[in-house]
Formats: sequence, structure tokens, C-alpha cells
Amino acid sequence: MAERHAGKTALVTGGANGIGRGIVERLHRDGANVVVADIDMTAGRALETALGSRVVALETDVRDEAAITASVEQAVTRFGRVDIMVNNAGYIMFSPVVETSADDWRRMMDVNINGIFLGMKAGAKQMIAQGTGGSIVNASSGGGRKGVPNFAHYCATKAAIIMMSQAAAGELAGNRIRVNCYTPGHVETPMMNGLLDTIAGTQGTTREQVYQALEDEVPWGRWGKVEDVAATVSWLCSDDAEYITGQCIAMNGGQLPW
Repeated sequence: MAERHAGKTALVTGGANGIGRGIVERLHRDGANVVVADIDMTAGRALETALGSRVVALETDVRDEAAITASVEQAVTRFGRVDIMVNNAGYIMFSPVVETSADDWRRMMDVNINGIFLGMKAGAKQMIAQGTGGSIVNASSGGGRKGVPNFAHYCATKAAIIMMSQAAAGELAGNRIRVNCYTPGHVETPMMNGLLDTIAGTQGTTREQVYQALEDEVPWGRWGKVEDVAATVSWLCSDDAEYITGQCIAMNGGQLPW
């Protein structure tokens, strides 16, 4: 069977670790050239070396419009085009409302909303210039569908991403640019492991107990893996999903309404 993304170029923000890394690996496996746009160049360079010539890592702070625009331009210089833009970079922290500082709030907005918007803008401009359409996929979360105590600032950003994606999908459909987003549930990543430790500390329990309590919420009976998310994102960017735009796809083992 032909590789579903052969000849395409994808740019994945936050692609050096966690879910982003899984998406990079899957898109590469499915035939795409992939740009890993991340602030963590140690992990980015290691991934570039591991996957080979069809992968390039570029230092990118998604909060900086000039930086994300430059990364798109470098992707075009290296591979000739950008067909897939996955705005995956994001940030999460445990913080009760009354303990969340204005700086905490602003940082969350800057990374999770501004970073997604600027990536979507840069990707769309390049795809419009190419005139051959494309796929933009933005990272939301189950927390964008259902409020989670102690994560009000995070939930606000992830809900905004769903609305941004829906609005952009209608706006860009005439250019044959599809815009969708994905909402993972509980997924095993280094970022989530750190969060489990924080939650356990605030509850006076253990990381293992927090892990098990969250797993018990999942009807499918297990935590998600980065591969679960990556497989769905790759399909969503493929020609098989050509009629799907403005949607938010969940991968959460049956947790509802997530």
C-alpha cells in the first residue's frame, strides 16, 4: 500500500517530546517530510538524527510570530512546500483559581492560544500561496470540552482552540484548507508524569494512586498512548479525511463528554 503522505511536508510544533514526538514519528512513517519545530533542540536534534534525512529540527518559540513564520519559510526552503501544519505545542499546570497569578494566566494564554493561532496563521498563509490546499490540525484537550477543577486557565485555552479551529475551517474552506483539532484524554507523556507528581503532592497521596484513579475514569480501561493520538492525527491529515473540516476529534477511551 502506498504511503499516505508520500511527497507531503508536515510541520509539527512541540514535536520533540510527548504527543508531538509521536505525531512526528507517525507522519514520517506514513511518508511525509517532517519539520520538528520546538524550543527543545536537544530532543529535536536527537529525533532528527534518529529518523534521518526527511526530518529537520528547527528551534521555534511558538509565542514569537517571527519565529514560527521563519520555521515555515525554512520548511519550504528545505522541502519545497508545507501541506500539513500540526499546532501541537502546549503547556499545562496545576493551579487553583485563587492561587493562579496574572503571570501564570498570561503565560498559559500566550503558549496555548497565541501559539496555536500564530502557527495556524503561518501555515494557512503558506498553503494559500501554494494554491493546492492543505490540512491544519490544532491541539485541544478534553479540558476544552469539560471544566476540570484546578485547571481553569488551561481549560479556557483549550476551549478557545476548538472555537478558533471551527471559525478558521469555514474561512479557509474555499482555499481547500481543512482545519480540525484533537482532544486527547489521559495520555502517558513526560509532561503528564510530572503533573501526576504535583497532584499527588497536593492530595497527600501517591503518584500511583492518582494514576489509578484517573485510569478508572476511562471506560476502555487504560490510559491513552501517544500512538493513539498520532494515528488519528495522521489519518485526519490524509486524503481519506478530505471531507472532514471544522471538527474536534477525541481520543479518550470513551470518556464523555470529553
